[in-house]
Amino acid sequence: MSLRRRTVEVLIAAGLLGTAVAPPASAFGQGHTVPLRVATYNIHAGAGMDNVFDLDRQAAELRSLDADVIGLQEVDVHWGTRSEWRDLAAELAERLHMQVSFAPIYSLDPGTPGAPRREFGVAVLSRYRIVSAENHEITRLSTQDPNPVPAPAPGFGEVVLRVKGLPVHVYVTHLDYRGDPSVRTAQVADTRRVMAEDEAPGRQKVRQILLGDFNAAPAAPELAPLWEELTDIEPGGPTYPAQDPVRRIDYVAVSKDSVRVRDAAVAETLASDHRPVVADLLLRR
Repeated sequence: MSLRRRTVEVLIAAGLLGTAVAPPASAFGQGHTVPLRVATYNIHAGAGMDNVFDLDRQAAELRSLDADVIGLQEVDVHWGTRSEWRDLAAELAERLHMQVSFAPIYSLDPGTPGAPRREFGVAVLSRYRIVSAENHEITRLSTQDPNPVPAPAPGFGEVVLRVKGLPVHVYVTHLDYRGDPSVRTAQVADTRRVMAEDEAPGRQKVRQILLGDFNAAPAAPELAPLWEELTDIEPGGPTYPAQDPVRRIDYVAVSKDSVRVRDAAVAETLASDHRPVVADLLLRR
């Protein structure tokens, strides 16, 4: 029995898989789909629910998901003492034997001359080849400016993967955390614009997967425009805070006409202050 099959059975036994049901074979045509397991995880700069930095613990949790593609948020790259000045994106990729694309939200001058730049952002880890990568700008309200105003800033990462011959666009994002939804509203509009640019008129719909911490509940009005083009995989449980979660703010969303959901889960772990979401998808050829 394959590792993937064992992992699925363990999740089922533990009650971690959601209630999403695989579509009938006729939905895409039998034999005309490619499976892909994806996950999203806000790693809290390497710290667990206990606020203790422990990258070994997070690497173990990510490995247990057995995902082909992982979107990460709150990723430190030589950022500061809280993460021991380490490059978390590169270290996790090396430990999981995956390729990585890091998209900084902030890239600051080092505190010491000659040291690496201090960066914080999002990342994609992939078992499949990353064909191209881009760091898009969306509206942000900077946490590094004492008097911020909404303005375009980077940190909306996109990679194009080659999955068994199929091009797949994967995006990873971290939307604004504030109670006022106005910045998230602008970010959703920016997200839709960027994703629409990847669809060529007259061609088959692009396979798109959006991973991220949206900092809003599924029914939030500011997220509603996303669900016009994307399907929320609905993993069946809350994701935040990791201990006794009460809100679902972490998402896997997929393009409606070219990707389908077989199973979805929220994994139980305290390795971060969020819980990861994992989904088994089918890509249409």
